[in-house]
Amino acid sequence: MSRFVRLCETASPTGEERAIADLVRSELELLGLEVHEDDAAGPAGAAAGNLLTRIPGRPREDGTDPGYLMFCAHLDTVPHDDRIEVVLDEHGVYRSAGETILGADNKAAVAVLIEMAARSTVDAPPVGLELLFTVAEEQGLRGAAAFDQSQLRSTVGFVLDHATDIGEVITAAPTHIGIRAEFHGVEAHAGLIPESGRSAIAAAAGAIAEMKLGRLDMETTANVGKIAGGTSGNVIPGFCALTGEARSVDPVRVTEVIGEMTDAMIWAASESGIEIDVATERHFAGYRVEDDSRALDLAESALASRGHQPQRITTGGGSDANVFRERGMDCLLLANGTYANHTSDENVPRENLSEMLEICLAIANCAGDDPARVEA
Repeated sequence: MSRFVRLCETASPTGEERAIADLVRSELELLGLEVHEDDAAGPAGAAAGNLLTRIPGRPREDGTDPGYLMFCAHLDTVPHDDRIEVVLDEHGVYRSAGETILGADNKAAVAVLIEMAARSTVDAPPVGLELLFTVAEEQGLRGAAAFDQSQLRSTVGFVLDHATDIGEVITAAPTHIGIRAEFHGVEAHAGLIPESGRSAIAAAAGAIAEMKLGRLDMETTANVGKIAGGTSGNVIPGFCALTGEARSVDPVRVTEVIGEMTDAMIWAASESGIEIDVATERHFAGYRVEDDSRALDLAESALASRGHQPQRITTGGGSDANVFRERGMDCLLLANGTYANHTSDENVPRENLSEMLEICLAIANCAGDDPARVEA
């Protein structure tokens, strides 16, 4: 897919989405589609807004509107230093030629949706399609959060953004709460008067030692991912900052874990005789997909029709599906056959791009066969 290569080689780290948004818009408009860009750039901290295009479906035999399905992919990537160059290896797998990411997260899905649009403008789909391309997903799902969901006519949607085998459908995802603490100690010369200082780094280290981190149970994780402070090796550090998080599919459990992390920080600061400021922020809400979900039914039917055995799994990550589900949409996150995302080993087999396109088309066909699967 030359389109996939073109997309990947157009750099778009979060906050630098303008070029990729312009490219996607151009490709869609060349198909004769109208593309709307919203005003999410500012609130999302992005360089462009979210893009939405709509393709009407074939009228039903009774002349009524067949309704719409939403398909969503995000335009931004994680940061990378060098220019991305895509290669197709001897096994038919797309990889990065250098030490950068490939960008298949999420441009594999972007390419699939544009190709879906291309086919649908030639042969009208059995159900209307709303294709949404979001910005700033990699940094807290900010583009989806800033999107005005009332623009959508769809009540059922699909997000193609899970880096595992095709056939997996994600039926549970976590609530994510971030935590940041600033320890304020007292600086002093480490060799002359260490007794006069109170080490912010030592207090932070004591707090971490008290925390339970890693996988706490099958649905819950906790982490301290960043620590920074001090000015010099010969100075008792007067400042240290910690950044961490907790995630759990159980919203009560994640609140408990963040509370325990907060308590550990406050205790350590008190023991060290220093001051502390702690702030927490919920980045997105978790969910469990109900067994009677129309999106789940459509996805599993489409996968089965393509010869896949659907597998329901739980993820520890977040996606735009978290945002849409919190707002009441029956939205499902699908695995799209990409691997090792966010690393220089990121890759996607060429055949997986073609298969995800066929699965998306099959979802639309299943919806057209049974209008009740689309209608609210």
